[in-house]
Amino acid sequence: MSLADSVLAVNNDLPIRTAGPVHSGKVRSVYWLTEADSRRLIRDKGYDVPEDTPLAIMVISDRISAFDCIFHGEGDLQGIPGKGAALNAISNHWFKLFKDNGLADSHILDIPHPFVWIVQKARPIKVEAICRQYITGSMWRAYAKGERVFCGITLPEGLEKDQQLPELLITPSTKGILTGIPGVPEQDDVNISRADIEANYQAFGFEKPEDIDLYEKLLKEGFRVISAALAKLDQVFVDTKFEFGYVTDKQGNAKLIYMDEVGTPDSSRIWDGAAYREGKIVENSKEGFRQFLLHHFPDPDVLLNKDRMSEREALARDNALPLDAMMAVSRTYTGVAEKVTGNPIPLPANPKADIIKILRDEYELIV
Repeated sequence: MSLADSVLAVNNDLPIRTAGPVHSGKVRSVYWLTEADSRRLIRDKGYDVPEDTPLAIMVISDRISAFDCIFHGEGDLQGIPGKGAALNAISNHWFKLFKDNGLADSHILDIPHPFVWIVQKARPIKVEAICRQYITGSMWRAYAKGERVFCGITLPEGLEKDQQLPELLITPSTKGILTGIPGVPEQDDVNISRADIEANYQAFGFEKPEDIDLYEKLLKEGFRVISAALAKLDQVFVDTKFEFGYVTDKQGNAKLIYMDEVGTPDSSRIWDGAAYREGKIVENSKEGFRQFLLHHFPDPDVLLNKDRMSEREALARDNALPLDAMMAVSRTYTGVAEKVTGNPIPLPANPKADIIKILRDEYELIV
């Protein structure tokens, strides 16, 4: 098998028995199971959820997106070797650590394969929960232009690029396009404040006003758990995005849980600690890939200017990136995962065939 064969790029064509169309995002595809299969798995596998809970198979890919485009490499390499398994392994590790620390459960019920989660359906909070420990990226660019108020928080004067902030900040943004909320533009990923959430908590998906406090507690404490663990590995947890949702437990009570992925190189900035102490930034996250792209193409404005989206899409479609650049990203993702988990990241020769075999033999979900 070639290196290209080891990459799972297309993950929405698996012959899994479903109750409807497959939902495919930039990285993951979600297969909602039939009611009969959901009930059978809950019963046979002993999942700790109500018997009528809808379940889904969530399959990660090795695709890599940046600047809202999917990129590929030489040799028909349609993704990053090891990336999907690395992201899942890191999230699995943090979710378990959260539970061990008494924070909250996640949406994951089972892990049949390094690329696959079995998840329960949740009612999502429509907020990208972002936590920042350092001023960098978009916040620094705005600060350097004179902005001092972010998501209702006023920053002090005199901050320098990449320095640690005086306190851990929550700077939420919208998840999806929300309509009819005063002062909140009807577009995806716009900054909002806690005051916006409090005044419109139901529009943002919160079921009780007091759950806003719980969401902030789970966000900050989850951040601190990951930050402390990474510090032991001499890695700096810079900022991250969490997602939350509600599920119903066996007693019929709603509870807030962690969703999606957490603390990964895709959803976070992670810096090398030794380099940071020397005044240098070494990115151990997807931000390193973004910086590579900005230097690789002669006109970086194509990647940064939303008005040039058609040019950007053509750039990603028509240019195969150098193999050594793709493998450098692979080493970043698998390196972080191996540090975090203490285990090597598997690189199956044919992940799609492996997934189909497991879901057929052990879960009876293949048609």
